[in-house]
Amino acid sequence: MLQSSLTDFARTFVYVSASAAGMIDIYEMEEATGALTPISSFDAGEMVMPMTIGADGKHLYAAIRSQPYRLLTLAIDPMTGKLEQRANAPLCDSMAYIATEPSGGAVLAASYGGNKVAVLPIGTDGLVAEGERQVILTGPNAHSIVSDRSGRYVFATNLGSDAILQFVVDPESGMLEANDPASVTTGRGFGPRHIVLSPDNKYLYVLTELTGHVIHCALDASTGTLTEVESVASVPGEAGLSPGIAPSARGLVDDGKPKVWAADIDITPDGKFLYTTERTTSTIAFFRAHKESGRLTYVTSYPTERQPRGIRIDPSGCFLVASGEKSDRLSVYAIDKAGGELDVVGRYPVSAGANWVEIVRFT
Repeated sequence: MLQSSLTDFARTFVYVSASAAGMIDIYEMEEATGALTPISSFDAGEMVMPMTIGADGKHLYAAIRSQPYRLLTLAIDPMTGKLEQRANAPLCDSMAYIATEPSGGAVLAASYGGNKVAVLPIGTDGLVAEGERQVILTGPNAHSIVSDRSGRYVFATNLGSDAILQFVVDPESGMLEANDPASVTTGRGFGPRHIVLSPDNKYLYVLTELTGHVIHCALDASTGTLTEVESVASVPGEAGLSPGIAPSARGLVDDGKPKVWAADIDITPDGKFLYTTERTTSTIAFFRAHKESGRLTYVTSYPTERQPRGIRIDPSGCFLVASGEKSDRLSVYAIDKAGGELDVVGRYPVSAGANWVEIVRFT
């Protein structure tokens, strides 16, 4: 007689950081439907915001943006999804974004207010137990930092200087070195914010906070440098929004109209569909990506949770989870596998200030 156990079944867990509540809410996602079941909440600390899943899939890293600034290493129980703190490392500044590089050897961090990016070492046990081993000053408002999928190159956005920084990773030390050129510029006043790589590592897409464009760049695998291919609007003209204004943009006069305030970006694992959020209109924009060229076609926008700060697509590519900073609910959407259209699965309670979503699947 065959015996089965819980370990025979895949399990998908969703983590949402809620900055106002200081909690990370934990849910299990039903594999077939995408429905969420609340499990518990982890008391992380006031202003818990950016999170990232470790390369080993066993740890969740979370940055605290209230003093003392720190990075938590949280072990994930693969059976229950619950979190247990294993390490607490100091941070030199408030970090707006964190990411892990593919080998699992480092956490990359970007400080918006501190105008810097940093590298923190991850031990062989998956723990971040010490502070930054490298800190690099940038232009105004460093907003995100990611590694390419090879782990050889790193890119960081500077919202206030309209630039995307380009780094090469030293294979011996893991330190970042400026590439040549050290940066590429976006349109003036665009305000590059969050980044996503195409699954095949050929293209990089940057969402601009202040104009709501998705800048599509080709990535040269031999040099790690970017070349802009196109810039596609995610906010239709009928939305009636004016461009946002960067904190560093002195002398610009506010026209008093509602402003573009784009937030997050993600792409399906097959690279076919891309989604972004805009907080002023509380919408999710949907694009289709050309299979060969990576070129984007804007399709439509969907209403979503109020002030949508974070979205994440699950590893199967079947569902999208959206959080709203001014909403007490999460929305889960089914992604049509053929066309990419979104269909609401359900809405679920979440703690105050929900802003960042991470999803991990255990098989």
